[in-house]
Amino acid sequence: MLSLDPNHSVAAPANEKVGLMLMRAHRPLGRSARTAARSGAPVLAALLMSGCILQKDLPDPALDIPAAYKESRSRSIDQPPALDWWRSFGSAELTTLMEEAQTVNLDIAAATARILQADAQARIIGAALLPFVSASGDASRARSSGSNSGSGIGSGREFSNFSAALSASYEIDFWGKNRDAALSAEELSNATRFDRDVVALTTLTAVANAYFQVLTAQDRIRIATNNIASAQRVYDAIKQRLDVGTGTDLDLAQQESVLAGQKALVPPLRQILAQNVNILATLVSRPPERVTVSGGSLRRLASPRVTPGLPSELLIQRPDIRRSEAQLASTTADVGNARAQFFPSIQLTGSGGYQSAALASLFTPQTAFFNLAVGATQPIFDAGRIQSNFDLQKARQDEALQIYRRSVVSAFADVDNALVALRQTSERLRLQAEVLSASRRAFDLAEQRLRAGTADIITVLNTQLTLFQAEDSLAQIRLSRFLAIVSLYQALGGGWSRGEVRTVNAL
Repeated sequence: MLSLDPNHSVAAPANEKVGLMLMRAHRPLGRSARTAARSGAPVLAALLMSGCILQKDLPDPALDIPAAYKESRSRSIDQPPALDWWRSFGSAELTTLMEEAQTVNLDIAAATARILQADAQARIIGAALLPFVSASGDASRARSSGSNSGSGIGSGREFSNFSAALSASYEIDFWGKNRDAALSAEELSNATRFDRDVVALTTLTAVANAYFQVLTAQDRIRIATNNIASAQRVYDAIKQRLDVGTGTDLDLAQQESVLAGQKALVPPLRQILAQNVNILATLVSRPPERVTVSGGSLRRLASPRVTPGLPSELLIQRPDIRRSEAQLASTTADVGNARAQFFPSIQLTGSGGYQSAALASLFTPQTAFFNLAVGATQPIFDAGRIQSNFDLQKARQDEALQIYRRSVVSAFADVDNALVALRQTSERLRLQAEVLSASRRAFDLAEQRLRAGTADIITVLNTQLTLFQAEDSLAQIRLSRFLAIVSLYQALGGGWSRGEVRTVNAL
């Protein structure tokens, strides 16, 4: 769990069992495991323990879980990312921003509020599993009309009445209708917890990406400043040649254009820097004026090695998969609830108490009364309402199943895409470093010959532009590599605790 709040990591009897069964069913350890992954029974088998959910209600996910990621070259069984994966970059400032975002980010706070709403809704629905008991008390005094006397003249009789009673009603959940409704609400509550984890993971990814953008903007501004200084040196050297009659105005004008072009690169970079600082301020819920990001250089950060682990582990690492799984479990419980509505509803009611004309004798044995009743209601004709509701819940269950399957397939693709991006950007970074080394050597030689008066100005212009572009490209490729690392952490569900999830007790 990304949150530091311990209230979001308590036990979950239903959905956690489902997730663990998914992990075991889809672990690619042999033919039996792959067969289990294709059978629908293990996916929601825990739901059979409650309500009237039948075996035929359980959907078949028909998941094809690969033994390893296509782009993974690791032969060992690696562990998933650590909860605090951002510490592996070795930046204390990034760690501080991450921890602050977990605490004060408004999107996470809104997602937490949705958890409280879902918990309350689950308790409301779960209350139907218990009897409803109410107490009542009444005191009255009345006077009868005196016109009933034979003479028509006289006063009426006054009398009092006091009563105290308890009444209770309870629907016998013989068919599991109320239990399935409570289970559905519990699973929706679990889904909101996983949704919060999705929001938190997305938020932390945004913090890391914005911070790396800040560092890259600072690196590129330094590169541009150094390039301006280099272009100025070349400009001064050409001007000296012009002063002694070995240069031309055209040579000076061309170098002046190069120098002006390098200066024009700085304002957009400063804009990128300011924008990403403001993004960080928004993510930590503070106005930009209250946020100061020191930054530094992307080159000073550590480059962590991210291991993808097994594809089967992804089923419980990714909060979006767990959210879809909980939603599927909820719709399956709704199917059981809709089926139970075809059967009779059995209601028990009872009341008892004391009733007396005198308050002093209210609680005496002879004033006691009670009433017990049992009733059954069987739908006979409802114009197809119950059948339509059952068809509706089945269709919603099928939709949730397809969303669950899509989330699993997309998760595998996300990991492979991130692995490809990380591998290719690493190779690009290595090759671009070689380009930069050769470009710098060529520019140094051209500058030396320029000062010696033996260099062609066209060669000098070309070598310096090549160097300037190579340095800036290297900074951007280095950023792409760090973004690919963060993307892999996100694809693996990094930072989210795959431990247990708290569920409300609606029973």
